[in-house]
Amino acid sequence: MSDIIQSGRRARAESGARLPHPAENVAIWCQDMAFRYREAEVFDSVSFHVHRGEFVALTGKNGAGKSTLLKLIVGLLEPTRGQVLVFGAPPRGRIESIGYVPQHTGFDAAFPIRVEEVVGMGRLSGLSPVAKHQKQQDVEWALRQAEVCDLRERPFSALSGGQRRRVLVARALVGHPELLVLDEPTANMDAESEKKFYDVLARLKGNTTVLIATHDSDFVSALAETVLCVGQDTDHPHSVHRHAIEQALNVPDDIYGGKVVRVRHDIELPDNACCEGKE
Repeated sequence: MSDIIQSGRRARAESGARLPHPAENVAIWCQDMAFRYREAEVFDSVSFHVHRGEFVALTGKNGAGKSTLLKLIVGLLEPTRGQVLVFGAPPRGRIESIGYVPQHTGFDAAFPIRVEEVVGMGRLSGLSPVAKHQKQQDVEWALRQAEVCDLRERPFSALSGGQRRRVLVARALVGHPELLVLDEPTANMDAESEKKFYDVLARLKGNTTVLIATHDSDFVSALAETVLCVGQDTDHPHSVHRHAIEQALNVPDDIYGGKVVRVRHDIELPDNACCEGKE
């Protein structure tokens, strides 16, 4: 067990631990949250927190509720019961602090919009010369961060799937968000595009809180410090649990842009695992 990066125990009932109060260093705070879609229960009594600057992988099978949870976090949906806070406030009050890349983005392939214009759409500003100058600076910064400067003049419709994803990340970054939320951004990407994509996220790690949903429940990028699993507990299918991760050996390095870690679904961590050993 020495190779386990995080370790814990099945202690949901035994620990009796409560989440720490949402302090300044907490980016996402979810407390006793429930959500129903029409008559279907999606989440019940979900509680977890994410720290500022943390890189979190959200795993779960298709239909488990990953996209729904992300929409609750960014404010596109509201919980039926309980609380979701982003930087201490309801998500809709923190829109300027959140960058969001949804799983599916519809666009008119015939609409003649350039990459630079797509990125600029993520930056709201007034019409003053100062605002326009600042917006252009922000667009330049976002293009560099996502490594798409060379695509700036190309039509968005002419890009490959991987290129579009990086452009959408640039659009999400242009407002300098404190929280970046990505819903299965590497689905159907080729290995080279996936590597470039994770290179972008590696540069953001530590300065931006990153929450990325992935379709793979067994392995996640080694960039991840925390793994939250949706719907993995057969006894509590409408829940979210924090699971341990360990080094993954003999795994091809052409997934997730490089090194990966294995998710230990058999080892559940209490949500206050980050506080263990601290007064």
